[in-house]
Amino acid sequence: MLQKSSMRKSYPSAYRRILMADVGSAAPDFTLNGAVNQEDTEVSLSDYSGKNLVVLFYPLAFSPVCAEQVPDFNENLDAIRAKGADVIAINRDSTFAHKAWSQELGGVDFPLLADMNLEVSKQFGMALEEVGITTRGVFIVDKAGHIAFKHVENAPPDNTLSAAQVLGELDKLQ
Repeated sequence: MLQKSSMRKSYPSAYRRILMADVGSAAPDFTLNGAVNQEDTEVSLSDYSGKNLVVLFYPLAFSPVCAEQVPDFNENLDAIRAKGADVIAINRDSTFAHKAWSQELGGVDFPLLADMNLEVSKQFGMALEEVGITTRGVFIVDKAGHIAFKHVENAPPDNTLSAAQVLGELDKLQ
């Protein structure tokens, strides 16, 4: 039988999927620092208790696909909030990088959170430790703090979830 450490080395992607937070399970609680536009912020999952929350994981600021996906969610933020939900985004970039990227994008009105050691990404099963980044994915945490929906992108960005698709998933929670 393989030990966890040898399984992790031999099959890192499979091991990550085993540890992934699953639909129906309690979302891992966390607290991270980050930025909303140019303002520092500290966010905990518990800050959104009683509210649906879209948790967007993305690999890197200043990358082409992320520079399409994050603005898409920002442009649809009012519609998401109208459905009783909010949005946060998590990756391994620093708060400084988030501020610079937000400025380049013309502002992002939801928290971009710095998971520099990938601890939160690991709790959700979203860390690609072998390359030191977060994989792309979307989780919806419901009002009770359970994962109601997840979409994890394991391939090239041909199946990146749009804000419109997330709005459809939020409709199912109403």
